[in-house]
Amino acid sequence: MRAARLIKMVLLLQSRPSMTAGELAQELEVSERTITRDAQALSEAGVPVYADRGRAGGFRLIGGYRTRLTGLARSEAEALFLSGLPSALREMGLEDAASAARLKVSAALMPSLRDASDSAAQRFHLDAPGWYQEPETPDLLSAIAEAVWDDRIITAKYGRPDREVERELEPYGLVLKAGVWYLCARADDDFRVYRLDRFAAVAVAEERFVRDEHFSLSDFWEERAAQFARSILRTEVVVRLTDAGARRLPYVTDQAAAREALAAAGPPDGEGRVTVTLPVESAEVAFSQLLALGPELEVLEPVDLRARFADAADRMRGLYR
Repeated sequence: MRAARLIKMVLLLQSRPSMTAGELAQELEVSERTITRDAQALSEAGVPVYADRGRAGGFRLIGGYRTRLTGLARSEAEALFLSGLPSALREMGLEDAASAARLKVSAALMPSLRDASDSAAQRFHLDAPGWYQEPETPDLLSAIAEAVWDDRIITAKYGRPDREVERELEPYGLVLKAGVWYLCARADDDFRVYRLDRFAAVAVAEERFVRDEHFSLSDFWEERAAQFARSILRTEVVVRLTDAGARRLPYVTDQAAAREALAAAGPPDGEGRVTVTLPVESAEVAFSQLLALGPELEVLEPVDLRARFADAADRMRGLYR
């Protein structure tokens, strides 16, 4: 533990002109007294750590000292490519590895470039979850992420609507979509997608699997996501839209389905409205989505959905009369 801390202290001092005891203590999560002892230990070991006295003082390396301890470990190098996803790194248990990797890269850069990581972090940030929802980290995410990194076979128990299923999986990759974690895995020679929050238990085996070299996680996810989006649109509704309603339709329902439906629509009628046949997940979902368009949309079919809109309009009229 202390050896790792001493190495990190050298890298910190190498990446900056100087640091106070307080700054080092905060970075290394120890007391200032421990920092003083560590600096003395490094000096005794031949690392030229110099302590500047006074209010503006601190610790620095002298004589252009450069350590060669900047080689990235495999886990650190892999985590570095995910460093734009701080919350995802934290949830997968890779935050420390990414921090060490960034520090090593910073230490290896020219002095004029050492603020590059801070500069980028102050300008770009990815917040993956959608609005108005608090993301939950699946309890088994860290274990599954470790299996993904090591190409280890897992035995997973996960819940289906009617029962719990146990299956042996080859975990190829993890996807974070709108705050929800998914596992892309091979089972029985077929690639499938599983929601991690439905896993009840996971056992990671010592046995490793051989990856399909032609598998692309991004291509696989894009294809399956498109298939899923199409598969849930099992119902059709017929609606009339004003020009404003047509512009807003892709923002209240499935965008691809809305744009395809609008492209296939005929010319506007005498009132300037277009009639559109729109694929939707269900009449219930269509009611909650399309109600947002208010008077810019009229439901023609199915009849029972039109009746629900008429009832909603009557009740709203009563409230605002």
